[in-house]
Amino acid sequence: MDLREEQPGDREAVRNLHLEAFGDHGAVVGELTDGLRDTLTPDCGLSLVAEEAGQVVGHVLFSRSLLDAPRRLVDVQVLSPLAVRPSHQRRGVGAALVRSGVRILVQRAVPLVFLEGDPAYYARFGFVPGGELGFRKPSLRIPDTAFQVLRLPAYEEWMTGTLVYSELFWQHDAVGLRDADA
Repeated sequence: MDLREEQPGDREAVRNLHLEAFGDHGAVVGELTDGLRDTLTPDCGLSLVAEEAGQVVGHVLFSRSLLDAPRRLVDVQVLSPLAVRPSHQRRGVGAALVRSGVRILVQRAVPLVFLEGDPAYYARFGFVPGGELGFRKPSLRIPDTAFQVLRLPAYEEWMTGTLVYSELFWQHDAVGLRDADA
């Protein structure tokens, strides 16, 4: 398996991967990914793919958001989405993507990475519930345990406050859980 930065020619394969991995929610994730990808710059944000036998089997995207801290706004990254082709799950593809992305973000002096996800999965990378460290989630629809943060070496103790998602998460209604019966 090879890990590399996503290239323009990967766009369709990444979209199909999200459709396959996220089922009914895949279209929303694909649209969010397309929008977030367009905000990435060489030094801010990151989109990585895992490739095996010439096929994209995994994808992770880190994009810029803000932490509304008492001293000032702080540029942070949000890990979303992470997807692995169902036939390649439980083989370390997602873990390799997350670890590789975090290593790059450490080199870029990013202080914090936030996500919404399964604590049982992300704890292995050092993510912890954000609320336990004094961070506030951007939406009440995000379960407390799912709102997670990873403090990187550039983190400073004064960096606390509320995570402010980029506008695209709101435009695609891709924040927290929705009540299917509402």
